[in-house]
Amino acid sequence: MKTMTVGEFKTHFSQVLKDVEKGEKIGITFGRKKEVKAFLVPNDVHREPRKLGILQGKGEFFMSDDFQTTTDDEFGI
Repeated sequence: MKTMTVGEFKTHFSQVLKDVEKGEKIGITFGRKKEVKAFLVPNDVHREPRKLGILQGKGEFFMSDDFQTTTDDEFGI
């Protein structure tokens, strides 16, 4: 794993992203003690898009018969 200071990271941002894209892990250090405050790691997880409606049919919604809105403008009527 490679480490770099915040200043180096800001200066070489584009190259750092290219390195991470290639699989390199980079630690970002900060302060006098140069403690690692963050890690940049490649995004290896390729997730499928979420399926919408996964709770369909598992709950109920109702409105009472006397429910009224304050104005018709709220719904653009």
